[in-house]
Formats: sequence, C-alpha cells, structure tokens
Amino acid sequence: MKNNNFLFIIPASNIRLKFYILTLSGLLCWAAVFSQIRFGPKAGVNITKIDGKSFLDEFRYGYHLGGFAEIRAGEKFIIQPEVLWNQYATKVDSNYHNVYQDIFNRRRHIKLDYLSIPLLLNYKLLGKFLMLQAGPQFGILIDPDKNFFQNGIQAFKRGDFSLLGGAQVSILSLRVNARYFIGLNNINDILNDDKWRNQGFQVSVGWAF
Repeated sequence: MKNNNFLFIIPASNIRLKFYILTLSGLLCWAAVFSQIRFGPKAGVNITKIDGKSFLDEFRYGYHLGGFAEIRAGEKFIIQPEVLWNQYATKVDSNYHNVYQDIFNRRRHIKLDYLSIPLLLNYKLLGKFLMLQAGPQFGILIDPDKNFFQNGIQAFKRGDFSLLGGAQVSILSLRVNARYFIGLNNINDILNDDKWRNQGFQVSVGWAF
C-alpha cells in the first residue's frame, strides 16, 4: 500500500494516533521551511514494569531505538518529536499465572513491543547543555506474528498513552537523556477489575545532524 494512503488504514477509533501523525507532519513541514530542524538516531535501555496485581512489582530490562528531530521554537524552547521501537518487559505473578495460563501460553515472562511516538517540549535550563523535557507519548502495540512474540499479546490493548518527563544533556551533537514515563490508560483487554499500566525509566544516547 502506498504511503499516501497510510491515514486511511488507521481505524477510526484511533483518534489520538491520527492527531499525532497530523501534528508531527505539520511540525516537520514548518521546520523544513524555516530551516530550524535537526535529525538524528537514538538508542537506549528501558527499565520498566506493568502496574497491576497480575504482575510482579519489579523492574525489568528492555530496549528502544529509533530517531528524533529538534525544532527550534524560540530562544528557550525546542520541540522534539520522536519515533521509537520500544520493548517493555515484565513477569506474571505466580499467584495469578494459573488464572491467565491459557492467555499467556503458560509463560511468565512477557515482552511487549510498541511503536511509540513521543512529542516532547524541551526547555533550555543551562543554555544548550542541559534541557528539561516533558510531553505525551502514544504507543501502538505491534503484533506482526503472534508466534514471534511468545507471549499473551492478545490480553493487551493495542494503544498505550503515557506522559514523559526528564532531562537531556547536549555536548556538541551528542544527546544523552534520562526520562521517567507513566501510562495513563488501562492496557488490560480481558478483565475490568485488574488495571494494568506501563511505567518505567528510559536512558538513551543520540546524535543530531
């Protein structure tokens, strides 16, 4: 399918995703006109857990990789949209494993891969060296092949909406940032009485061109 038909294959219920794509497209077009944009790749570590009585209350490791853009918005602010592949890891509590064993295919270790779209506002605290970051993030749960994931991905909702906050250090073109994120919506797609929410830390390194 051609790229220009992308918006038409998104379900109508994903209003937030449509809004994000349109917003990012507008920002990138605006930045290209005024030549106030820098691009770059980034990668890093996720330290995450899923809040909920079905999962162990402990953080586990995953990863993220993708790209970002920096768009100047005055002397003190930079708008930073990103597109990331995020892997979140967690573990089902043994007390609830028997309840969900058919859903999770008798596995306790869960790995969820999201296509994430953060939209951050950076505030220059110490010139270009140190910036504070905050903004929303929309994530789409990816499931190209259920056999590949080896987990109960059908138990989780397709969309995840989070808030991010953190700081970034810039040394010439090098970008090092640390963030905390917390999910705002329940990602449990099977039971209403057990709410699941993603949360955790991200540490990454990027390079702006």
